[in-house]
Amino acid sequence: MRSIMFLAIIAMVVSSCVPSRQYEELKAKQEKCESERESLTNNNRTLSAENEELSADLAQLTKLMGQVKKDTASDGKYYRKVEAKYKALDKLNQELTDRLSRSRNEGDRENRELLEALRETQLDLQRREDDLRELERELDAKEARLNDLQVELEKREARVKELESIIAEKDAAVRALKDRIAAALTGFADKGLTVEQRNGKIYVSLEAKLLFPSGSTVVNADGKKTLVDLAAVIKNEKDITILVEGHTDSDPFNGKGAIKDNWDLSVMRATSVVKIMTNDGGMDNTMLTAAGRGEFIPVADNGTAEGKAKNRRIEIILTPNLDKLFEIINE
Repeated sequence: MRSIMFLAIIAMVVSSCVPSRQYEELKAKQEKCESERESLTNNNRTLSAENEELSADLAQLTKLMGQVKKDTASDGKYYRKVEAKYKALDKLNQELTDRLSRSRNEGDRENRELLEALRETQLDLQRREDDLRELERELDAKEARLNDLQVELEKREARVKELESIIAEKDAAVRALKDRIAAALTGFADKGLTVEQRNGKIYVSLEAKLLFPSGSTVVNADGKKTLVDLAAVIKNEKDITILVEGHTDSDPFNGKGAIKDNWDLSVMRATSVVKIMTNDGGMDNTMLTAAGRGEFIPVADNGTAEGKAKNRRIEIILTPNLDKLFEIINE
């Protein structure tokens, strides 16, 4: 709904002030801004879900491998016990065979009894041999499964480590960039400028009084210097995207001419900032997107003069490029 209202307002403004082609360009930029914002939000959700899924899989595989190891140890113990019985039976069989050989002449009854005992012993021995072979096959199968689980676990661990490494590398790069920006703009810190790092992004917030006269969209000399200094720090960064957002307080804007309300004011101020950073700061036009948020995302209470001053601001949001991270996730 906000986007429709915005486009309707822009349409009224543009239809009276600029050619149709420029209107279409402005409309396309707004749609691109909305699309990129939704894409970044969806990508962040996908990354968080994938990281949680990988962590859960890793924990499950680790638990399963421990259970298989435990089962293998138990089967090995049983295998050794059966093997000992097998040796004992084999020894008994040999003793019975020797005894039978010595007793051939001692009577038919005793010979039949010995033969029957020998037969039973041989059958029992055969059954135990079959059990032993089956146990060996089961052990071999469990060892193979254990090896497969170990390989899969190692792959998962390597993937998680690679993801963590890339995230740590991106966070370190963002922190370093944030420190460079803060250092370059130290002189403006007491004039309504803040530099913060939140959610993996850098937020450079400039109160409107630092950039614009009241109700104007023309950047003043001090504001222009601030923006040029900022552009000098970030213009060579190739792995970031930059969103310039205009914000206002809640006071209605009763302007005449091209600027009708706070939506118009916020958009045109953001556009003025982008033009200075590209034209005077030498930044690549494709790196920046201008957007207006009107009075709808305040950071302070609009019931006080101090709060309104904080809400009248330009926010420059620097977002790292996470394409490499998404490539690994989608492998």
